[in-house]
Amino acid sequence: MSSKSRLDRAYKNAFRIKFDDSSKFILFSDCHRGDNSFADDFANNRNIYFHALKHYYSEGFSYCELGDGDELWENLSFESILNAHKNVYLLMKQFHEEHRLHMIWGNHDMVYRDPNYVEKYLSTYFDPKVGEDVELFCDIKYHEGIVLEHSDTGQELFLCHGHQADWWNYLFWKWSRFMVRILWKPLNVMGIADPTSPAKNYKELIKVERRTKKWIIENKNLITIAGHTHRPRFPEPGDIAFFNDGSCVHPRSITGIEIEDGKISLIKWQIVTTEDGTLKIDRFLLEGPTPLIDYKTE
Repeated sequence: MSSKSRLDRAYKNAFRIKFDDSSKFILFSDCHRGDNSFADDFANNRNIYFHALKHYYSEGFSYCELGDGDELWENLSFESILNAHKNVYLLMKQFHEEHRLHMIWGNHDMVYRDPNYVEKYLSTYFDPKVGEDVELFCDIKYHEGIVLEHSDTGQELFLCHGHQADWWNYLFWKWSRFMVRILWKPLNVMGIADPTSPAKNYKELIKVERRTKKWIIENKNLITIAGHTHRPRFPEPGDIAFFNDGSCVHPRSITGIEIEDGKISLIKWQIVTTEDGTLKIDRFLLEGPTPLIDYKTE
């Protein structure tokens, strides 16, 4: 199966969400939440991520996670990840209970494409305070793709993880997972990068982006927002409409994409130092806001 076929299928079977100019979405991906060990890349930015997500919750945003939220290649179970970052999952639970949480699976959490696995491991968790299982993400659905469809203009935004254009990490993800667990996880602690990952291999990154852009062109420049490569992308109107929200495992910062007031923006959250030496977490606008309608093609 080609990259085109995989992307076609993800788009055809995508979960569809109606939105308008009053809708607000925050898109993050590639959190790679781990077990808080030395190999947990998310641990360095967890306070930044948690603060940002609290902001979006209080401001009425819906949260779309574009895959690789949980690091299930390096870690054997979701339970160890939940215990390491429980405050994050309890906040995500609040989004879910208000129908503001929309999840996509990526290659590192590809087990979530199985609804039975999701129901078994994500529906409840054991709470030692009450001594029994309590609800977590009851009836949550993971999707390969999501289409945001504007109620007034009919414009579509296709959201996916992006590994559909990466044949190795899509078709042979079990082999990649095995190699990461056995070989690359201990080497990662010593600073040696996994060469099969497009996020750490520039040549692979370029190939994945090229295949994705070709598919976008063939689909009338359909706005496509992905993750996977960890490289933020924000095209100008008239260019190939390929966006990337980056990742939540950048050194000392996280990046994401906001959709608000019918406009799209690339943002970054990071820790900054004030003049009096106080550390605080702040939001920075990197690109945009640009009206979505400027990317619309007939």
